[in-house]
Amino acid sequence: MRKALLPAIALSLVAAFSTPVFAAEPAAPGAAVAVAASVNINTADAATLSNGLDGVGAARARAIIEHREAHGPFSSADDLLEVNGIGPATLEKNRTRIAVN
Repeated sequence: MRKALLPAIALSLVAAFSTPVFAAEPAAPGAAVAVAASVNINTADAATLSNGLDGVGAARARAIIEHREAHGPFSSADDLLEVNGIGPATLEKNRTRIAVN
């Protein structure tokens, strides 16, 4: 039985270590780098909020809209901390994508 296992183990190891791995090439100096589009938290609908912000699903998107409707427009990204379910980590992950104007 051991003799039958050795070829199978050898083939598994060869397959595992011969799989090519491709790394992304670094961008050339001065090349344009894609930046995530901004999401205006004062005008975006639930789908836009959940698709455009990391860690924001349908429930949190609805909470953002409900807060906006109850309290008026957000004056800064930091105002999102007043929304139930949005904490500092979620805010920081998305800070560069959040627009309020």
